[in-house]
Amino acid sequence: MLKLKGSFKKSAWIGALSVLILVLVAGCSGSNNKPAENNGAQSQSTNQNAEAGKPAVGGTFVYGRPAAVTSLDLHNQITANNAFAIDKVFESLVSFNNEGEIVDWLAESHNISEDGLKYTFVLREGLKFSNGNEVTAEDAVFSLERHLKVGGPLAIAAKVDSVKATDNRTLEIVLQEPYTPFISELSNFSNGIIPKDFGGVSEEEFFKNPVGTGPFVVEKWDPAGDLTFVKNSNYWQEGKPYIDKLVYKLIEDDSQAINQLKAGEVNGIESLALQNANEIKQGPDTAVVTNGSWVTEQLFFNTLDKHFSDVHVRRALALAIDREGLTNALTFGFAKPAISLLPTAIPYNSHDQVKALDFNIDAAKEELAKSAFPDGFSTKLLVASGNSTRAQEAQIIQAAGKEIGINIEIESIELATFRERFFAYDFSAMLNSGQADAPEANSIIAFQTDPEGFSKSYWTHYTNDEVTKLLREGQKSQDGPERAEIYSKLLQTLADEVPYIPLFYPDILKGVSSSVDGIVVLPNGSIRFEEVQFKK
Repeated sequence: MLKLKGSFKKSAWIGALSVLILVLVAGCSGSNNKPAENNGAQSQSTNQNAEAGKPAVGGTFVYGRPAAVTSLDLHNQITANNAFAIDKVFESLVSFNNEGEIVDWLAESHNISEDGLKYTFVLREGLKFSNGNEVTAEDAVFSLERHLKVGGPLAIAAKVDSVKATDNRTLEIVLQEPYTPFISELSNFSNGIIPKDFGGVSEEEFFKNPVGTGPFVVEKWDPAGDLTFVKNSNYWQEGKPYIDKLVYKLIEDDSQAINQLKAGEVNGIESLALQNANEIKQGPDTAVVTNGSWVTEQLFFNTLDKHFSDVHVRRALALAIDREGLTNALTFGFAKPAISLLPTAIPYNSHDQVKALDFNIDAAKEELAKSAFPDGFSTKLLVASGNSTRAQEAQIIQAAGKEIGINIEIESIELATFRERFFAYDFSAMLNSGQADAPEANSIIAFQTDPEGFSKSYWTHYTNDEVTKLLREGQKSQDGPERAEIYSKLLQTLADEVPYIPLFYPDILKGVSSSVDGIVVLPNGSIRFEEVQFKK
């Protein structure tokens, strides 16, 4: 997913965790996963209200976010600003908990055949949409078939032979060939269940006033400003959500967000700048909540650019950047230097095998001398404004380039234009972050290495036939040593050719008011608000 602003799937990406958690992926062949009693939720702290007997019910939680929600069409969106609103309205058959484990969600159980071709899901009994209508397997068929038809940025990559309802509550999906990431990818927000035929209205009308199974329903929405949710009275988790309303408040500047949190004008902020984390953590009325991260902060190169199409130029910059020094200087202990494309919390990250290009100015100069631009050149680095960490990253990279004869002009522009520019390949290099949408190596690797995919290798247009071949092999291989070896080779090639430079793995940090409890931070940067409540 893109995480824009410090918000970039969107991503996103966002910020922080004090400890990176190793993700164990459930949902292997023949499994019938069942969610834990609390669906994997881990609250911000011990729930004082629950200990007192009953949860505190009611109230409005105001959440400061750096970008407005512009669309709720789950099959056509990818950036965090939209994704983390969509997942409050629509839910999928399976999901993942705060530790990144696949759990059954709208489905009470699922089974995968031994040959990896048939997936069977049984819906929860009594499941309803927010309008009170029953959710059936036919709704799930319609939803998945619409996703297959639309494709979109998070298209279903598996070769699906058929999707059918075998009875009112049972869904059967048959694949043409094995696709190991499939069960994890079904946990994406993009595979949420919507009513068959959009409930009898047009697509346009439906996505302006969507009906889903999520904990919240859209009450009021300004696509250029705030969005207000109200609780879904038909939510399948009895008694939840505890709060009456959830407001997404647009606050585009990091500093303003911090000030509003400290002043009590908002109850939480999505994008907590790393340099402000300790201040919020130690504040008398504020706290920081964290969880394991699926995020990698990166410097991206447009390989269509004449300078960055040269692998020696990319390698020279990678050698010139002190990743450890940059991480220590900018992240205040809330991140770790990046070794490979995959964060620590994603399986098959190969951190014990991949050899990244270490900081070495002499080697950087030698590498540049091998390029078509041995005397250096001038270029531009595109950065979204309003993110203080990214601004400092850019300055450090600018200084590193200067050391080897590459003059880098920093071009800082507002978020919407930044987004338009890189979508149009109108950049030479840019700072952004990439993240997994599911606890699966392919979730990041496919998005950043497939030259024919939606993002064309994350808008770098990086193309390497051997990498593409390994990508496909990894998708078909069963979990185990063979798949690990495939990804190790692929990640080493990326480390050698650096179409993007992984800089650090940021912790996911959310700033919240001390007056709230029950915050559940997911490793993709989203929050489950079902259990949020105000302390008595």
